[in-house]
Amino acid sequence: MITLLAPGQGVQTPRMLTPWLKDPDRRRLIQNWSERADIDLIGLGTTAGKDEIARTENAQPLLVTAALLAGLPVLDALADAGLVCATVAGHSVGELAAAALAGALDPADAVYLAAVRGRAMAAACAATSGSMTAVLGGDPELVTTAIESAGLTVANHNGPGQVVAAGPIDAIESFLSAPPAGTAVRRLQVAGAFHSPAMRSATAPFAEAIATVPMRDAGIDIVSNADGTVVRDATQLGERLIAQITAPVRWDLCLGAFRAADITSAICLPPADVLAGIASRTLPAATVVRISSPREFAKLSTKVKGGRSDAAA
Repeated sequence: MITLLAPGQGVQTPRMLTPWLKDPDRRRLIQNWSERADIDLIGLGTTAGKDEIARTENAQPLLVTAALLAGLPVLDALADAGLVCATVAGHSVGELAAAALAGALDPADAVYLAAVRGRAMAAACAATSGSMTAVLGGDPELVTTAIESAGLTVANHNGPGQVVAAGPIDAIESFLSAPPAGTAVRRLQVAGAFHSPAMRSATAPFAEAIATVPMRDAGIDIVSNADGTVVRDATQLGERLIAQITAPVRWDLCLGAFRAADITSAICLPPADVLAGIASRTLPAATVVRISSPREFAKLSTKVKGGRSDAAA
């Protein structure tokens, strides 16, 4: 079985769209998405610097754009090779890209929603004083207790021994000065306390935007980062996308769902390195494929294993 994985905020890199713009049809597509989202995706993806693309309002639509530019042709390449993508999943904002890849959203609407989400979360960051820190290692229960005792929220469960805490800056600073035993902690360079109650003000404008776009039942299983369960129903998907803004990302439960489903290949969409690294460590039986440019499409069918349709078997 094959799954496609779309990354979340924090992995963006300068010039990340450059490899995709050599094709004039893709360039026109990005221009159309830019108009829909009221943002210059081409400029952000080719000439903007690290600090500019790190801004929440820019990073989120840029990442969804990159995932779709790669993911849509990947689905076509798999189909041409007689291979079937069984599931899709997205980390945080990447779930919008996953929804579009599964046919639940039009790609232009997914980019538009990412832009609305990014702007709303940037406004929430400006209105609060928050940050995040990665916590590596330690006993999971003790780490969770320590985070909550410090007045923080566990915002991301990224895999075994990898969690991210979010909350007020002063609480983050206190936590960093006295981390739980057996852990390594690292302050993240983010604008606010994502996936925590500090983002509550962002939910209303995002919900209003979701209500304006057509959302369909998904044609491919979406493994929800809320709890690792499969979602196809349009109404349920929309509700989960809204709730996700303040809820923790349970990527660990997504990984558990992949193991239970005997996923044989995980195709990581760009920028692919972070999710590919997690998948390589936690899905040892799966082939992990990184997509970084259109050149990989021609070799895709030789890299993945499993997922061949009955007609092509």
